Amino acid sequence: MVIIGVDPGYAIVGLGIIEYKGSKFRMMEYNALTTEAGQKTTDRLKYIYDGMDYYIKKYKPDAIAIEELFFNSNQKTAIKVAQARGVILLAAANNGVKVYEYTPLQVKQSVTGYGRADKNQVQTMIKMLLRLDKIPKPDDAADGLALAVCHAHSSRMNSIGGQDLSI
Repeated sequence: MVIIGVDPGYAIVGLGIIEYKGSKFRMMEYNALTTEAGQKTTDRLKYIYDGMDYYIKKYKPDAIAIEELFFNSNQKTAIKVAQARGVILLAAANNGVKVYEYTPLQVKQSVTGYGRADKNQVQTMIKMLLRLDKIPKPDDAADGLALAVCHAHSSRMNSIGGQDLSI
C-alpha cells in the first residue's frame, strides 16, 4: 500500500510518501510544498493543488492521510489553511484517491504509543521506523511521514480509525 501523508498548510505543506507492505515501511520520498508570503492567494493555492496533483500522479497512492485542522486563535490563518486543505482534498478527489483524516493525538499515539508525545519524540520514532539516517527536515515533511505511518497502522489494526472523508 502506498500512502501520502499530508501536513496541510498555506505557507508550507508537508508531504511524506511511504510504502507499507507486510508490516514493513519503506520511505519513498518526503518534501514540502512552499509558497511565498507575497504571492497572490490564488497563485499559492494553484501551486499547492498542482504540487499535490503531481505527487498523486507520480506515486499513485492507495490513500492520503491528512491532519485534521485545529485552531484556537488566529482566524485569518485558519481560513487560509482551510483553503489550502480544500485544494489538497480536491486534488485527491480529482484523482480518485480516498482521504483519511487524523487528529494530532491519533498520530502521536500511533507513531510513539503516547498521545501526548512531543514533536522530537515523534520525529525520532519516524527516523527509527523508516530506518532513516537523520530526522527529516523541514518539520512539516516529518509530520507528513508521521501521518502516513499513522494511516498504515490504522489500516492494519483498525484501532485508530481515521475518518474517511470520501463521499
